[in-house]
Amino acid sequence: MPFPHLAYATPRKLPKPRDIVGRVVVLDVAFAANAGGASFEGTTLPFIQGLGDRLVMWIDHHDHEKHAAYANDHRFVLSTKAEHGACPEMVTPQRVQAAGPVDTVCCHVDFDGLCSAAKWICGGREPYPGADDDARAIDTRLGTPSDRADVLDRALRARWRDDALRGLMVRFLVSGATDRDMFATFKAASEQLRGMEREALRLSERYVIERDVAVCDARVRKHSYDKTKLLLLGQEKATISVVHDETTVTVAARFDSGIDLVKILGLSGGMPTRVSVNAKKLSVVLEALHQRTR
Repeated sequence: MPFPHLAYATPRKLPKPRDIVGRVVVLDVAFAANAGGASFEGTTLPFIQGLGDRLVMWIDHHDHEKHAAYANDHRFVLSTKAEHGACPEMVTPQRVQAAGPVDTVCCHVDFDGLCSAAKWICGGREPYPGADDDARAIDTRLGTPSDRADVLDRALRARWRDDALRGLMVRFLVSGATDRDMFATFKAASEQLRGMEREALRLSERYVIERDVAVCDARVRKHSYDKTKLLLLGQEKATISVVHDETTVTVAARFDSGIDLVKILGLSGGMPTRVSVNAKKLSVVLEALHQRTR
């Protein structure tokens, strides 16, 4: 079986259908919510319509009110984050077989998405033993991933714009994740995260706590920072952490907190325990978060 084309996507930034080759499967890409300047009607729906019959399956595990509209379309395998903490566990041999030949795998840009792509290419088999568990630990930030998966996750976070690195990682996973030369490349990339983590640690000193919400202003900084690290540091100070910079407000809570940020902020979908909206909505976000404690 020839190696498929790879396309990378986020809910707010999808490739143009005309640029995608042949029959397509979409993995770990959430429907766009009414946040961050995107919407289902303006972003996701045109993509689905543009692919038309070439879309053979869409597998995702992020909450969205529009899931119900596709409940009777066998191509869409959609769950909530509570049902499946990570996407690879939803990629099964039965679903790969049911989809038939695929020319392009379109996946999310993080470890969860790339692992889903690799598992699909492997016919629904884990690329290495424990890969599903690693993806779940990384995507929920609960539990401890293997050392191998931790390096891959850190490499992606350090080089978050590097599609070439993503392509190499998918091939590494598909080949069994044992190639030492490839792994050395990811190890070197992962080291680049250390400076971003140090900046996150420095920025964490700015957290202000009010009504069990930790808020950090990251608009003025020395260089790039690791937002995931900064949010996790905030959750050590309060139940909900908020990081805002010149473009985005990101809100997060522990996966097992029981908090539904999508509902609290009145969004149409997304990950219940981590959402991002436009920086202009900071005051609205803080008011909604503080309102929940009144």
